[in-house]
Amino acid sequence: MNSHRILVTGATGKTGRRIAQQLTAKGLEVRSGSRQADIPFDWDDQSTWAAALEGISAVYIAYAPDLAIPGATATIGSFVDQAVASGVGRLVLLSGRGEAEAQECEQLIERGGVQWTVVRASWFNQNFSEGAFVEMVLAGEVALPAGDIGEPFVDADDIADVAVAALTEDGHHGEIYEVTGPRLLTFAQAMQEISTVTGRDVQYVQIPADAFSAGIAEAGLPKDVAWLLDYLFETVLDGRNAYLSDGVQRALGREPKDFAEYARQMAEAEVWEVTA
Repeated sequence: MNSHRILVTGATGKTGRRIAQQLTAKGLEVRSGSRQADIPFDWDDQSTWAAALEGISAVYIAYAPDLAIPGATATIGSFVDQAVASGVGRLVLLSGRGEAEAQECEQLIERGGVQWTVVRASWFNQNFSEGAFVEMVLAGEVALPAGDIGEPFVDADDIADVAVAALTEDGHHGEIYEVTGPRLLTFAQAMQEISTVTGRDVQYVQIPADAFSAGIAEAGLPKDVAWLLDYLFETVLDGRNAYLSDGVQRALGREPKDFAEYARQMAEAEVWEVTA
């Protein structure tokens, strides 16, 4: 293995940013894997990979926008081959819970011949505070095509903690950590939690899938993001993930953050503060 230098792909994203901050705070050398970095990294441009991987001992793999996107499996396979050939000795993959395509990518990591860990995540809490739906929360109405099905919302801080442990500690090789929050919540219940801490009425409205798709198209989102949102609501949020897992507990020896605690922290930080 090379000297302990860690490449964090998706370093400006929800989990990558947190992981990079934690690793830096530990005094470790971190290379930011993003198009804007000093050594640019772009999943869509393989010519950027060699320089980004030079001298790297471990990699956090967060493929954007999602491992379910058509073509992601081939890209991950090529990246793993190049990373191993360059001397990387440890790979940590952010995977998707309930996504068959993501599990195919997991198998590529497992067959790489180096130390590996999979962090298989459910729906992030932060989708409501940093992601596509924060504007809906601010407007007081979250309109999505998710039914009355419980989702084990997981906090990005917990995902980052698990990934950092896998990147820096022994004992995580060969583990698939399926990470969830501590309870199931419907989207309506999640909005009630936000309403409670903000003192504002934030409603959840279930809309038909075709109306949601039309709204995405009208918003002008990139095609891959639009495809992914349709995929998530039509496929992954069908009840297949309506159960809890113990990945956070096994990796860290503690309980995961509850959605209510996340909502309280966001309210205290005035993330959902509506200004006149």
